[in-house]
Amino acid sequence: MADVSYKRHIAKTITWRLVGTLDTILLSWLITGNPLTGLKIGFAEVTTKSILYYLHERVWFKINLSKDGRRLESKKRHIAKTITWRMIGTIDTMTLAWIISGNPMAGLKIGLAEVLTKMTLYYFHERIWYRINFGLPNREVD
Repeated sequence: MADVSYKRHIAKTITWRLVGTLDTILLSWLITGNPLTGLKIGFAEVTTKSILYYLHERVWFKINLSKDGRRLESKKRHIAKTITWRMIGTIDTMTLAWIISGNPMAGLKIGLAEVLTKMTLYYFHERIWYRINFGLPNREVD
């Protein structure tokens, strides 16, 4: 039987990418003043962020940060995942925004704005997925 966690991570990747792309498009449009630039940056991220997010999920699935053999309590784990993902995502966004807009300050502004919006959105995305058993054996949710 195949590891069903792969299906879960792919589903999480898709749902997060939808939320993240919409956020990036809106922020990029507002910061650059150009809706086409916002769309270009948002759609460029679909590929890079999907790959990076999937890899991030696989790494975190294997990480056990506990002292007594039990997984780190879910809210602390989700906060740690949020921070590590945002660092990766922000660097990717700033780089793409700079390349696409041709303006390093636009890349920096978009990346900094995303730190606030994306960390909040990602935390709630994690909390929602924590309550969903798709791709996992039955478990109790705390």
